[in-house]
Amino acid sequence: MCENEATINDKKPNQLTHRVMVGNVPLGGGAPVVVQSMLNAPANDVDANLAQIRELAAAGCEVVRMAIPRRDCLDAFQSVCEQSPLPVVADVHFDAQIAVEAARRGAAKLRINPGNIGGLAKTDAVLDAAGEAGIPIRIGVNAGSLDQDLAARRDLTLPQKLAASAAGYVEYCEGRGFHDLVVSAKAHDVMTTVRTYRQLSRDLPHIPLHIGITEAGTQFQGVIKSASGLGILLEEGIGDTMRISLTDDPVVEMRACWALLSALDLRRRGPEIISCPTCGRCQVNLIELAKQVESNLMSTTKPIKVAVMGCVVNGPGEARDADIGVACGAGVGVVFKHGEVQRKVEEHAIVDVLMEEIGKL
Repeated sequence: MCENEATINDKKPNQLTHRVMVGNVPLGGGAPVVVQSMLNAPANDVDANLAQIRELAAAGCEVVRMAIPRRDCLDAFQSVCEQSPLPVVADVHFDAQIAVEAARRGAAKLRINPGNIGGLAKTDAVLDAAGEAGIPIRIGVNAGSLDQDLAARRDLTLPQKLAASAAGYVEYCEGRGFHDLVVSAKAHDVMTTVRTYRQLSRDLPHIPLHIGITEAGTQFQGVIKSASGLGILLEEGIGDTMRISLTDDPVVEMRACWALLSALDLRRRGPEIISCPTCGRCQVNLIELAKQVESNLMSTTKPIKVAVMGCVVNGPGEARDADIGVACGAGVGVVFKHGEVQRKVEEHAIVDVLMEEIGKL
């Protein structure tokens, strides 16, 4: 094996994909996994969408997607694009002309499903418009909207059907000379999604992948399903951009995305809180203490580790390993910073002292 082949074999799949630019955000080709979300304000309300974009940007969102359900929403979409601090992706279904107009009106990227955009002939017009605007297209395939011919086949599994559908569209687009493509192929079932993306990574190794568990549910279930599925894929190096889709405030999606990337040691934004689950040895109200610390750190972007520990079993060790932490005893806590004891404080003062010390980091 030559040195160049060995170098390629050492790389993970998302280091080998083709890079595209979404506004000023690099996606694919070894770029950091891009975190994105979708607006849920009314599509014709410019101010509401811009307010949501600002909240998302503050929470760490890097790319935002906006649905354009009707042609009369295009003026609002254009205004949002002109004022948004983040690149705005146009999400279009059923009407190819909306996608064409969105490309002309400032979209940083288009998201279409050729299966419901009106056929390949109308897809051609979208490809031409995106090419003229110099923007990429995400081909999004979902289990709920598969081509009828593929859906009817019994010789293929659902992951194979989804991957085949996406691959067919990629082949068509590339055959027309359009190469700035991103692909997604989602299902609500975790392992179906994982198997689909593994197949896509093998079949389309050069195409950046947008990963997510679609229709994952409300916050509790949605975070668990998304973290388990996306965690598998990201650890394998599959996925160039991600969204954790929740039936909730999109800002919650951002917090979940960053928590997952941080847990996998891929990207860090904001503190990691280490806290014990409590037991009969705990002699402080640790659950409330940990919640207060988490709430106070919500807007902090420092990538630090903060330990809030309830007893002497693991508390001192965890607190010392963190950037800052507290190990609690009977109504008191010993505050550590970088492994060094700072002071002992009463329970009522623990949160204030921790925040004071964090401010000095």
